[in-house]
Amino acid sequence: MQAVREAEFVTVAGLVAAVAQGESGALWRLEAADRQLDANLVRHLPGTGGAAYVENEVDVMLVVVGGGGTLTLDGTKSRLSPGFLGLLPRGTSRALLAGPEGLLVLTVHNRRRGMSIGRSTPAAPPEPCALHLVCVRCHRHAIEAEARYCSGCGTALPERRTS
Repeated sequence: MQAVREAEFVTVAGLVAAVAQGESGALWRLEAADRQLDANLVRHLPGTGGAAYVENEVDVMLVVVGGGGTLTLDGTKSRLSPGFLGLLPRGTSRALLAGPEGLLVLTVHNRRRGMSIGRSTPAAPPEPCALHLVCVRCHRHAIEAEARYCSGCGTALPERRTS
């Protein structure tokens, strides 16, 4: 049986009222673990932002909810005011600069893949261990990969181990 997902409802006015006036950053974000989208309501303080960056993974929908500022997208500037709606395609250079009243934006995009810690899969299988090619008597390393006897003293080399 499939679990029923809960809807998430908030009001922008309620979120803004609940946060201290001088506080910036994400005021709200989607939290459901099995969601397909990420969404954030972000407050930028007056005059903050401006550094350009490139988002290579996801397209981002930007909605200006309050305040104003400037969006620079691949060198083209757009004036931001409440009601501005724009698609910021992945791979584009973008920069937001909050105006004198600050900037409140809602961003929505596909959920990014989470980071995981674990072993990576090697691109190619590792080379077999060459320890079997070292002579136990004179410690010389055999030159040929399939050598069966030491080329220095003639001692039989150990059998090749397979894992």
